[in-house]
Amino acid sequence: MIAWIRIVAVLVLIVLWTLLLLPVQLTSNRFGWKLSWYLPRRWHRVAARLLGLRIITHGALDTHRPLMIAANHSSWKDIIVLSCVADVVFIAKSEVRSWPVFGWLARWQRTVFIERERRRQTGEQVSEVAKRLADGEIVVLFAEGTTSDGNRILDFKSSLFGAAASALGASPTGSVSIQPVAIAYTHANGVPLGRYGRPLAAWPGDTELPPHLMGILKEGALDVHVCFGEPVRYDENSNRKRVTRDIERQVRAMHQHQLYGVDMPSSELLPSQSE
Repeated sequence: MIAWIRIVAVLVLIVLWTLLLLPVQLTSNRFGWKLSWYLPRRWHRVAARLLGLRIITHGALDTHRPLMIAANHSSWKDIIVLSCVADVVFIAKSEVRSWPVFGWLARWQRTVFIERERRRQTGEQVSEVAKRLADGEIVVLFAEGTTSDGNRILDFKSSLFGAAASALGASPTGSVSIQPVAIAYTHANGVPLGRYGRPLAAWPGDTELPPHLMGILKEGALDVHVCFGEPVRYDENSNRKRVTRDIERQVRAMHQHQLYGVDMPSSELLPSQSE
């Protein structure tokens, strides 16, 4: 009974918080105000507290602009987590636009939706991402192209980094910074999740949303680590596949370290600096 009271209270508070900020965000989007860059971070920070997400950061966000974040992806909560630590916009597959709740939130946060099957539209959308980067916005790319079970990192897709190349012409330094970021869910209510418990935090593609969301709300508290890796400078001489492998290697190393405490070579893993 107490669990259900908590669930109802959390949902009601999130709805009220959304209704409070939504008119301001929509107005900012309509008139192109920069407030629309920063307001989502406030929404996500409150949502994270209500959902019981405890975010521990390691390392620091790169100060170079244009900046793209390349992260692993295991759950819809990744969006809340990254939005809590930086003012970001996301790249998402076009299907997300039509999802209930998450599709609405994605549109309100000015997500760029990619039509991967339509090459002509993909080119236009890559140009939109490049424009966002050139304007100084931090763009998040989930480089696996789908969600994992939270225990492993899937292969990164080099084709998704095309927007970085498109933004080179507008960069004052002639380069785009791509920063690897690893997101790892490690504990629930202070207890290590373990290999078989981690899918509780993850949201693989074949998992139904309503029971998954109920499970998260009932759990009450999740620890998630966000690790910022060594930025990679992408310029006209860069090899896209080599850059992709370098970023993927860093994300794997940081993710492995947080889940299993495996020591990695210092060249692969930045020292932790929890905030």
